[in-house]
Amino acid sequence: MNARIAVVEDEEALGVLLRYNLEAEGYIVDTIARGDEADLRLKEVVPDLLILDWMLPGLSGVELCRRLRMRPETERLPIIMLTARGEESERVRGLSVGADDYVVKPFSTPELLARVRAMLRRSKPEKISTLLSAGDIDLDRETHRVRRSGREIRLGPTEFKLLEFLMQSPGRVFSREQLLDGVWGRDIYVDERTVDVHVGRLRKSINRGRQRDPIRTVRGAGYALDEQFTAAKTAAPRTDALSA
Repeated sequence: MNARIAVVEDEEALGVLLRYNLEAEGYIVDTIARGDEADLRLKEVVPDLLILDWMLPGLSGVELCRRLRMRPETERLPIIMLTARGEESERVRGLSVGADDYVVKPFSTPELLARVRAMLRRSKPEKISTLLSAGDIDLDRETHRVRRSGREIRLGPTEFKLLEFLMQSPGRVFSREQLLDGVWGRDIYVDERTVDVHVGRLRKSINRGRQRDPIRTVRGAGYALDEQFTAAKTAAPRTDALSA
């Protein structure tokens, strides 16, 4: 079962962005806009991880965090706190009330996702898959190794991230802007045409001879990992393929 993440954030645009990227990673996401509402809902359903804004209407994130740590059912709940407060004293305050990690706005989406994965890997290792498979392609997030039909493929760091991002949501069409946000991050300016260049490099690396191209170009929309390629498993699953 996929990990469930609760996002308590009153800034609507940021809440939508977080939900989109977390769901693209395969998580089940609940979004809540008020601290007092989150206090009630977390009594009913305890997620596997909580992303909590510092400043919230109804009840502050700091107070909510303090209350959660006083309840037996949420005393060990992993909590990442989001805030515009970057001073050391404020970070200390956030950690002192029970937050496990602290991210200052504006932040890099890939970095936040990496922190989420790292925290879930420690607290809920059974819910984090380090191996992604699509068709005859296997990708290992831990070792950063990729194989196709047993053949190892050497990718640059950007091509690896691009393939990983597409493999997380087979069939889903991502615009160039969405790929820029998901792979490069919102805080880095990269021209949209750069996406085409890296998709071309990725295709050149993973496609040999008459092998089927798993990346589908959707004219005027963007790119997707072809769901028909994913469904057509041309090689038997190899649980040890990337650990050798």
